[in-house]
Amino acid sequence: MSARTLQITPALYEYLMQVGVRESPAAAALRVETAKLPMAMMQISPEQGAFMQLIVKLLGVKRALEVGTFTGYSALAVAQAMPDDGRLIACDVSAEWTSIGKRHWVAAGVANKIDLRIGPAVTTLDQLLAQGHSGSFDFAFIDADKSNYDNYYERALQLVRVGGLIGIDNTLWNGAVVDASRQDKDTLAIRALNAKVHDDTRVDTMLLPIGDGLTLARRR
Repeated sequence: MSARTLQITPALYEYLMQVGVRESPAAAALRVETAKLPMAMMQISPEQGAFMQLIVKLLGVKRALEVGTFTGYSALAVAQAMPDDGRLIACDVSAEWTSIGKRHWVAAGVANKIDLRIGPAVTTLDQLLAQGHSGSFDFAFIDADKSNYDNYYERALQLVRVGGLIGIDNTLWNGAVVDASRQDKDTLAIRALNAKVHDDTRVDTMLLPIGDGLTLARRR
């Protein structure tokens, strides 16, 4: 037993990867390719991907939403966990980065489950709301520009069904959330959203110390 989360040493992390994560060959190949890119830190970790897959299966997710796709690792993880008739709407502004993911989605046999929409995510989410998709998604994952996190959260909260789940990435922000010297726009936005979600009576919530911090918010 432990009264607080165990500190993960490099050796313990390697052990976790060996026995705690089942990463598909397609996901591993995408992760290795992404690791060579200058912005590789934007990709979620393998253990977070595995955790999200378990969530998708536990919830029986058939309709999912992603805000911020980058090279497509999280989209691949979610799509692999959904049934054959599952669909993920993935929102991103970069055709260049997402083109990497597309190749691996095809290799994994899940490209048919992913509807990639290039453009500002707020616009895409507003279009979904205008088209009558409120309350129709089982799961939403937010991992895009931090200054817009509140906008994404409010729209995702309308789009997921009652009992649906929203995951918000980077909510520990590499420790900057508790560093008083960090007053940049992104850090302030994350702090503000963390406080808002904590007090939001519309959801049941917790902040999980996995990856760079993953907030889970279940719509009541």
